[in-house]
Amino acid sequence: MRMMAIILAERSFERAHHAFVLAAGALALGREVVLFAGGLGVESLCRDWSCLEGASLDAQFQARGVAGFETLRSAIFELGGTVLACEAGLRASGLEATDLIEATQICGVTTFLERTADAQIISL
Repeated sequence: MRMMAIILAERSFERAHHAFVLAAGALALGREVVLFAGGLGVESLCRDWSCLEGASLDAQFQARGVAGFETLRSAIFELGGTVLACEAGLRASGLEATDLIEATQICGVTTFLERTADAQIISL
């Protein structure tokens, strides 16, 4: 099956949540997934993601039976997905590697493009 690459380029909770839904779903079907958070989208990979625009929706989603942000994000790692944070995005957002969840790899856009050269790419 063809690799799926997901680019997350905003600090929107809804976009990040949807990116995590897509990633977890594709991984559950046996597809290889690379999620690349660039720009301010790197904030979705922070231990504390409460700064995301719309983060308060998480409780509402969970109350309605939708998987929560932490559950989805953890599932990506548990199912073998690759999560990359853009080093320029980290600088732009004022973050350090220590602000990110464990197992997140930091790289430049060229590394992402090399790893996903033949992948289906989705940008959110």
